[in-house]
Amino acid sequence: MEIMIREGGPDDIPAILGLLDGAAQWLVAQGRTGQWGTEPLSARPNVVDLVTEQVTHGTCYLGEADGVPVGMLTLTDAPGGRLRPADEPERFVRYLATDRSFKGLGVGSALLAHAAEETRRAGVSLLRVDCYAGDDGKLVRYYESQGFVRTETYTGTDGWPGQVLARRV
Repeated sequence: MEIMIREGGPDDIPAILGLLDGAAQWLVAQGRTGQWGTEPLSARPNVVDLVTEQVTHGTCYLGEADGVPVGMLTLTDAPGGRLRPADEPERFVRYLATDRSFKGLGVGSALLAHAAEETRRAGVSLLRVDCYAGDDGKLVRYYESQGFVRTETYTGTDGWPGQVLARRV
């Protein structure tokens, strides 16, 4: 299976929200409700607004297999929210989600490799991401397997455990 990556736009917002909802549903089925809760992300106005803003003013990439979206990633110039920007130019992965029926086929890896290439192309050498660090820490280890290293931990709203990771590109 070949994954083609293209830049997304406002017309892709329903597909992007669908990918996020599918990932959240998979997490719930795994009993992993600490990361994104139990309700679809598309039912949360703040998430819809954030995705819309990132797709409209940031950069979103869609991974497709045979023209069907199988993953998405948003890339911004700063982390946003409570996280501090780096002391140097950076690119920040805000959302990464894949269609779980394609698990293990390299969709997430392809999107992260594309983000690294886009970061390099922009003349920037720092790519960062933050993620849920609770439960068994599997998500943190996934990013480490993609070349990221832990830089700082934080506690988000309602005690949400977060981890920031960085990768030189």
